[in-house]
Amino acid sequence: MIRASLLVLAAGADLAASDLAALPPAAERAVDFAKDIAPIFEKNCGKCHGAEKQKGGFRLDIKDRALHGGDNYAPNILPGKSAESPLIRFVAGLDPDMQMPSKGDPLTAAQIGVLRAWIDQGAAWPDDGANDPRKTHWAFQPVPRPALTTGIDSFISAKLSEKGLALSPEADRRTLIRRVSFDVLGLPPTPEEIEAFVADDDPQAYEKLVGRLLASPRYGERWARHWLDVVRFAESDGFETNQPRANAWPYRDYVIRAFNEDRSYDRFIREQLAGDALGADEATGFLVGGPTDRVKSPDPVLTANQRADELHDMVGTTGATFLALTVNCARCHNHKFDPIPQTDYYAMKAVFAGVQHGERPIRGAENAPRQREADALRPRLAEITTQLEQLAPLADPAAESARRAAVNSRRNVERFAPAQATRLRFTIAETNNGTEPCLDEIEVWTTDLHNVALNARATSSGNYAGDPKHQLAHLTDGQYGNGRSWISDTAGRGWVEIEFAAAATIDRIVWARDREEKYRDRTPERYIIEVRNGDGPWRALAGSNDRTTAPPGTPAAPEWDAPALAPAQREQAAKLDAERRDTEARIATLSANPTAYAGKFDAKPAETRRFHRGDPMQPKEVIAPAGLSAFAGFHLPADAPEQERRLALAQWIASPENPLTARVMVNRLWHYHFGTGLVDTPSDFGLNGTRPSHPELLDWLAGEFIARRWSMKAMHRLILTSATYRQASTPNPQAAALDASDRLLWRFPPRRLEAEALRDSILAASGQLDLRAGGPGFDLFEPNTNYVKVYATKTKFAAGDFRRMVYQNKPRVELDTLFGAFDCPDAGQIQPRRTVSTTPLQALNLLNSEFLLGQARFLAERLQREAGADPAAQVRRAFTLLFGREPHPEETVAATQLIAAHGLPVLCRALYNASEFITIY
Repeated sequence: MIRASLLVLAAGADLAASDLAALPPAAERAVDFAKDIAPIFEKNCGKCHGAEKQKGGFRLDIKDRALHGGDNYAPNILPGKSAESPLIRFVAGLDPDMQMPSKGDPLTAAQIGVLRAWIDQGAAWPDDGANDPRKTHWAFQPVPRPALTTGIDSFISAKLSEKGLALSPEADRRTLIRRVSFDVLGLPPTPEEIEAFVADDDPQAYEKLVGRLLASPRYGERWARHWLDVVRFAESDGFETNQPRANAWPYRDYVIRAFNEDRSYDRFIREQLAGDALGADEATGFLVGGPTDRVKSPDPVLTANQRADELHDMVGTTGATFLALTVNCARCHNHKFDPIPQTDYYAMKAVFAGVQHGERPIRGAENAPRQREADALRPRLAEITTQLEQLAPLADPAAESARRAAVNSRRNVERFAPAQATRLRFTIAETNNGTEPCLDEIEVWTTDLHNVALNARATSSGNYAGDPKHQLAHLTDGQYGNGRSWISDTAGRGWVEIEFAAAATIDRIVWARDREEKYRDRTPERYIIEVRNGDGPWRALAGSNDRTTAPPGTPAAPEWDAPALAPAQREQAAKLDAERRDTEARIATLSANPTAYAGKFDAKPAETRRFHRGDPMQPKEVIAPAGLSAFAGFHLPADAPEQERRLALAQWIASPENPLTARVMVNRLWHYHFGTGLVDTPSDFGLNGTRPSHPELLDWLAGEFIARRWSMKAMHRLILTSATYRQASTPNPQAAALDASDRLLWRFPPRRLEAEALRDSILAASGQLDLRAGGPGFDLFEPNTNYVKVYATKTKFAAGDFRRMVYQNKPRVELDTLFGAFDCPDAGQIQPRRTVSTTPLQALNLLNSEFLLGQARFLAERLQREAGADPAAQVRRAFTLLFGREPHPEETVAATQLIAAHGLPVLCRALYNASEFITIY
């Protein structure tokens, strides 16, 4: 292999005379591919390099794959250069380590001569696509424009009629409202909603119901959970430490909001790939929603593999989510089935080369009202501050004893009788630690509340050199903190002078070393403040001689905590100061951009190279960012800016010309409405996926999706209002004999509630469901701060634990012991289709878990509250709450007997475990 690789690296160089002489001569006649070459490939090469198997990643039954080459030799065929083509060397047996065919008889000299002639004549290969299923594959064809048709039902009925079947009758109204409520909201309808719908004689009653449900904020919570399955979203890192991500939840809230707002699907795609450029910062949580190993290592091999795995997750999830293609299968070699060469994988990897796991400040949709609230608080803060400063004792530069509080690094007020001035000088004689004095801002306030120092001209005794954070101009720029301050160039002393634009009557000066309270060193302790009016003399207004001295290492008291103030004034000032601090903290919280685990972006991404066999330690040629070549992908230069890469990918995927995007999403919608998609491999539309049960319907839906401006709610209405969806779920033995899996949809397919809808419905029935939306989630696990996070399921619950399950802090590869048994995805990988199991553990959990026992007690209390003490009335209310119907007479008798023998909570446990409660019919 090593020798063969060296030969390929030397391709184009002169061949050894002995090697050239050993090659059979090229045939001297014209060669036809179909007649002369294809039979050689099919008979001698197909077993190892055909549709079923591709040793070394080399495939000889498809033109572009054959001419591209395999994992080790690319290309294997050099048109016009048969003697230099690795394929000829191998079939001629010139390399003992790489002989083809590896099994069976070697090619004859005549066959090799024909192959040589074909290559020398240009390796002509008819490109009619007849032998390439990837070019005729249904999912890779353009989406046709919607044809005039009666809609979904015509396609379903046509398929049924081929089998001699027909749609089932429409379900009764109680069944319909319960079905569509669970489907759209993930919650049961209330008894009152059921009765209103049953009694509504409007012919459009059902359509109105669908519209009301789609307008509910609960819709986004239900359908966001489906999407989070598809994109492997979780709120912990995975790997051995599996530490939580405290700020991953904004992506979950973004998805809920996008569904509720009916954000167009093309925009939804673009925002998740490049939301930082489109005003949806938190949407890029999609990119980093997968696992990352936070335990780093100095080992360069491990580090390179960790990074390669992170990018592999991004490439694979993007391809599966939006395109339903297994792009990740081309990491180490050309895709075995789909038209995705290894170079395409690395071209997509280059798109994400600048994306890093981590948090960043975001500008979410909720920021505008937060800023308005902060702005509304600022006038009150200014009012409080002025009142506090006016309570500060008057400075007395001639005083001989301390009467004011000690100097405070955060804020100092110098109050004095009104004085006319055009200049101010602040002279420092000593700092608290002997280093160069620092001032972050000097404010000079007039009697009519104007800061005449703001942006005024300043001069100084000398300025700290070499640090852009410490400039003289920062002294009067209105910005606080050490990061925008002035520092003298002399240890322990210095002066600054401020010249006002015009003469002003001033009565207060406010100054500080660092109003952000991060630093206390360099604080002036001995100083004097003087003013001058025009050409008049300098006059001292304040200084440090009347201030107390704080003990070393202790923070100084605020201005109002001074000996000169009366007790009543101190009490008033203390209240104002507390309100000031609370208001400042609230403004800071509202003004700060929240942080989200939405990825960080390198301005200059590292170059991307193809890895031989996917090994980061074996880099090959540089690969530029691009889309998939078989689907008219985009192409960017290798040094394209980071954000531009993701925008280009997003635009290409979201284009109506992309043959996959619309088909994939309408199939996902169909999948969640009926339990199975028209394509039952919803994240694999490639040659290894299944064919659609109704291909014409899928294409029609995709065309409608684009025509309806990518509106997901429009597609929901189309599906939900169809006769196909409204069918009864009643069994039909004749139809079942022909189509046991109901793929033709001769009835509505019943299915069990998923874990989240089951938990939410239990809480809704008991009256404990907390419908607070958004924000940090609740935890189903006991808190702990272990280095390796331990996930122990809670058995005791507080009120905050009864929110909808979509708001659970979702850990990766960890499931709670109760609802985890109901086939929740663990977010270890994408899960576009949940498994559905039936196990004893599910029944035992629903019967005996602490959660269920507690909810049974809550439900019993609700029944007693709403139905009174009569057992029969309690039974009727229980059945309407849990099943949406009145009990049959025999059910009432059995239930009241159970209450009499074992109590109301036991009946509640039994009803929670009924198949009718946990199944959508």
